[in-house]
Amino acid sequence: MIGLLVKLIVCPSVVLLSTAMFADVYYPYIYQPIIVGLVLAVVGHMMELLLLKRGTFWLSNIMDFIAATAIVYFSAFFFAGAQMTVIGALLTGFLLTVAEYFQHLWLIRTGKTQKAV
Repeated sequence: MIGLLVKLIVCPSVVLLSTAMFADVYYPYIYQPIIVGLVLAVVGHMMELLLLKRGTFWLSNIMDFIAATAIVYFSAFFFAGAQMTVIGALLTGFLLTVAEYFQHLWLIRTGKTQKAV
């Protein structure tokens, strides 16, 4: 559960940072990247529950990159005035994956990926 709480803070923050840093990522209203970040957090957490354990670290990171890039890119179609290029989505996906890399390391090292029986 702590992984989800961390994601609920990190993912919207990274999408907001991408909006500020990259000209290829544009959301005209502040709530738009926050909503995208929250969606990313929930999807990322579900993927962690399904995939993340010792031995699937890199697979989980690759899948996070693909999912994050797709969600960010297609989010522009759901928000009025939002504009996204493939490069912008790839850059945002990369930043999210870097954040996920460290979260995954922490979750695996602390044993928080163990499923309750």
